[in-house]
Amino acid sequence: MTSALIITTYNWPEALELVLKSVKLQEVFPTEVIIADDGSSSETKELIEAFAKEFPVPLKHVWHEDKGFRKSGILNLAISKTKADYIIQLDGDCIMHKKFIKDHLQSVESNTYLYGSRVNVQEDFLSILFKKKIVKFSYFSKGIKKRNRNLHIPFLGSLIYKKSNKLSRKLRGCNLSYWKSDFIKVNGYNENMTGWGREDSELIIRIINSGILGKRMKFKAIIYHIWHKESSKTKLNINDTIQQKTIEERRVWCENGIDKYLNERE
Repeated sequence: MTSALIITTYNWPEALELVLKSVKLQEVFPTEVIIADDGSSSETKELIEAFAKEFPVPLKHVWHEDKGFRKSGILNLAISKTKADYIIQLDGDCIMHKKFIKDHLQSVESNTYLYGSRVNVQEDFLSILFKKKIVKFSYFSKGIKKRNRNLHIPFLGSLIYKKSNKLSRKLRGCNLSYWKSDFIKVNGYNENMTGWGREDSELIIRIINSGILGKRMKFKAIIYHIWHKESSKTKLNINDTIQQKTIEERRVWCENGIDKYLNERE
């Protein structure tokens, strides 16, 4: 089984640098890493090129023009560029625990997607975080909250949580993995959803409607989310409406999805 770690980013190279450092510390590596760049400036490109020179696996940069928040579009484009069997999804403001990739890959099952939560790195710790380039955290580390999420006890989480066909309120696109074939079967992310909000949950609702179950990664697949100001929610009502129709009509397929990039490649 081949795997791709897809990392979304937009104009925050300081955070992305720490994320890429945490990739290099992983106990198990993905087959490749792809940066899904929603229109960042050249500073991000230069950072990725510098890391790529001494990276443990191929590091690719997939970019599209900055036309506002288009996470759905850049993820579809990035995923269309990989031949990997399995996709692990991460945001470019989330530092990984050293066992993050290992935990996801060891938990893979057929007809199943996986999702985990996050430990929050607090706002008043950011100056120290970036100055010292911290990428390792323990249960007692300064600058984090919800630290019980920082307990790495994989067997316990597996005992507590079973597979489900219900959308969890704990689902976050910053810590998510699935079979690429399951993603393509529902035509990937819905690119009619622009602006912040609901793009991840709407995707997962369609994946569930297609017969795939979800499993929570509790006490494993830990990430550390770097505090930032909230994104604009001006498009949230529109995205809520799209998601509600997906629920009511039990939609599996979205019309404006990944297929256009796959057709271009053929």
